[in-house]
Amino acid sequence: MPPKFKRHLNDDDVTGSVKSERRNLLEDDSDEEEDFFLRGPSGPRFGPRNEKIKHVQNQVDEVIDVMQENITKVIERGERLDELQDKSESLSDNATAFSNRSKQLRRQMWWRGCKIKAIMALVAVILLLVIIILIVVKYRT
Repeated sequence: MPPKFKRHLNDDDVTGSVKSERRNLLEDDSDEEEDFFLRGPSGPRFGPRNEKIKHVQNQVDEVIDVMQENITKVIERGERLDELQDKSESLSDNATAFSNRSKQLRRQMWWRGCKIKAIMALVAVILLLVIIILIVVKYRT
């Protein structure tokens, strides 16, 4: 079943993580060049244009968060598939070893049965020879 994703996120869900990330990046020692790339230019801003930019930036941040989640889930899925493939290969190897061992055991049991039959036949022949020798000796005397 495919994973479920949020199609509509609240502004708090999206902007909270981005703001905390930016805050963490800006709290450490940072120079002006890093601040420029993380905060943007610090010039005068115009009202309606600024709102549109914020709105677009929020949408971009939302898409970035969703894509990061998707990438994380794909990586986890890949790891699970690798584990499953390793288990599958191990199971296949064990099945092959079991099959080979069962064939070997079957041959051993067949030879054991042949040996027992040969010994029983030899005992029967010896008994017949003893009986025949006793009968022949008895009639000669």
